Amino acid sequence: MTGVFSQTPLFAGLVSFIVAIIIGPTAIKYLHRLKFGQNVRTDGPQAHLKKKGTPTMGGVIILASISVAILVFLRIPGHLLAALLATLAFGFIGLIDDFLMIVKRRSLGLKAREKLLAQIIISVIVGFYAISQEDIGTALLLPFSDYVIEIPVVIYILLVIGVMLGSANAVNFTDGVDGLAAGTMAIASGVYAIIASRLDNPAMALFAGAVAGACLGFTWFNAHPAAVFMGDTGSLGLGAALGVMGLFTKTPLFIPIIGGLFVIETLSVIIQVLYFRITKGKRVFKMAPLHHHFELSGWEEPKVMIRFWLISLLFGVIGLLAVL
Repeated sequence: MTGVFSQTPLFAGLVSFIVAIIIGPTAIKYLHRLKFGQNVRTDGPQAHLKKKGTPTMGGVIILASISVAILVFLRIPGHLLAALLATLAFGFIGLIDDFLMIVKRRSLGLKAREKLLAQIIISVIVGFYAISQEDIGTALLLPFSDYVIEIPVVIYILLVIGVMLGSANAVNFTDGVDGLAAGTMAIASGVYAIIASRLDNPAMALFAGAVAGACLGFTWFNAHPAAVFMGDTGSLGLGAALGVMGLFTKTPLFIPIIGGLFVIETLSVIIQVLYFRITKGKRVFKMAPLHHHFELSGWEEPKVMIRFWLISLLFGVIGLLAVL
């Protein structure tokens, strides 16, 4: 592979997209055979009841596609391997969680403290890796300015933990409507590919491109009516990918802007839980996360998906303005 195009995020995205399209049908068939079917909440939108039995753990399609694309570009200087390993590590946590819920019939999968501890350990490793790299360190770019600040190591490690856990679980909250999480993540990753290129960080531009392509390829199978769900395998892995994109480009403070929809979904859950506890049973939304509120208000899944994609695209444009 020679030429300028073969070194671009667009090519990385094309590789991961094609891989996802090729392996998707076989993976879905295999998940069906293993009976890795999705459990569906009976208190949610009634339209979701027909999803019962749809194979989950489809995040393996996304992670495999990203991995193939990254392996093609490993000779590119930068932090491609570190970004991939962090993504796979979080994805593996999700894989175990999915396995315990579906195969072992453990209702909540991994215990909350087990999942939290594993995520923190991986995040700390990511943080110390970043600190050890001369081109990353503890520097942070500030949105809508040319300022770069250096923060103390302890604060930086805490920031990394917050970014990684926040991103992973925010994407997880968003994964509740066909095509929503994958499409939104494709937009955010596409934006990060542009930002990384603008910041002269070709490795992270390629990584972001690969993630975007894998998400688009997965959306081919996950669009309504979904033939497969990503599960925690995909959502936690993708959230970690978003986190490392921000950390390895020194732009973690941009993530709440670029991933604004993920923030909104997460806030809707926090608001719902706090209000429910304070008022002893009352709710702000018909159901949280927010996409379920609109479903229960009469929006069909494709309408929720497309409108939320448009909102995500708007946040992406704002994110670009914050750095360009």
